[in-house]
Parts: sequence; C-alpha cells; structure tokens
Amino acid sequence: MKMTLPVAVVLALVAAPSSAQMGGQMPVKDGLRGTNDSVKDWTTKAAQQVSEDLYSYQPTPEVRTFGQLFGHVANANFMICSGAAGEENPSKGKNFEKAASKAEIVTGLTESFAYCDKVFDQMTEAKAHEMIQFFGRQQPRLSVLAFNTAHDFEHYGNIVTYMRLKGMVPPSSQGGM
Repeated sequence: MKMTLPVAVVLALVAAPSSAQMGGQMPVKDGLRGTNDSVKDWTTKAAQQVSEDLYSYQPTPEVRTFGQLFGHVANANFMICSGAAGEENPSKGKNFEKAASKAEIVTGLTESFAYCDKVFDQMTEAKAHEMIQFFGRQQPRLSVLAFNTAHDFEHYGNIVTYMRLKGMVPPSSQGGM
C-alpha cells in the first residue's frame, strides 16, 4: 500500500504517544526531523552534484530550471520555517530563484536548511502543539514543519527527474544515507 508523506505524517501525529508518556522525548518531532534530514541531505548533494552549466537546464519552457528549483527550495525553507518559528523571514529581500551563480544558490540552500534545523532544535512540546495561522488556516507549529518537509520532497522529485533526463544518478539512488 502506497502512502503519501503528508498522510503518513498525519497518521504518525495521531498515533504517537505524547512526550510525557515517553519521558520528555518528542518522538513525532524526532521522526519528522529524521525525514527532513534525508531530504535535506539529498537536495544539498544534488545541488552540489549538478554542474554549473546545467543550472540553466529547463526541460520545457513551463517549468523551472535546475537553479530555480534549488533556489525555490531555499526561499520556501526560509519562509515556511520562519512561519513555524513565529519569526521574521531571515532571508527577506533575497530571492534565490534569481541568484546569478551555483555558488550563491548552494549557499542559500545550505543556509536555509541550517535555519530549519535551528527551528527544529528549538521546537519544544508546548511550541509544537501551539496553533498558528499559516496559509489561511489554524494548524500546530509542528504541522508547518511537516508541510515544509513534504514541500522539499515534492521538489526533490522534480530534481530527480531533471537529473535522470541528463543521465545523472540522484543522491537518493546512489546508496548509503
């Protein structure tokens, strides 16, 4: 049976015991963090693996280039994770989709994942369950981080397709974790 990541995350949130029952641990947050670490690792490795000349590769005029995809992930990480944290977007005014070089995009991507890591690290039990307004509806802060992870996986899937079209093996298919 196939299950999409957002459905799996919701089921995990419903089925997981509370942190009080687990002696203060946060198993749902920790599980989500592990999933996020996977997509972070694969996306960052892909951004490094793709040569600078391929950053302008665009399979069709209707879709983003490689560089724009990586830049979009960086922009979204900053925006979504700052929403989860209840902070101002630390990259406000920067648009990594329009960055001029691979180096600038990879730096933005790396910094955006580091920022999201910080938000995960600071997510306490109380904060995780705190309801906030995000994308037009009330939801727990931890759900916003789950949304970000799902969004990153959505675009990593695009990146995998682009890499395959160019005869490359994506990081998630290279073995190891």
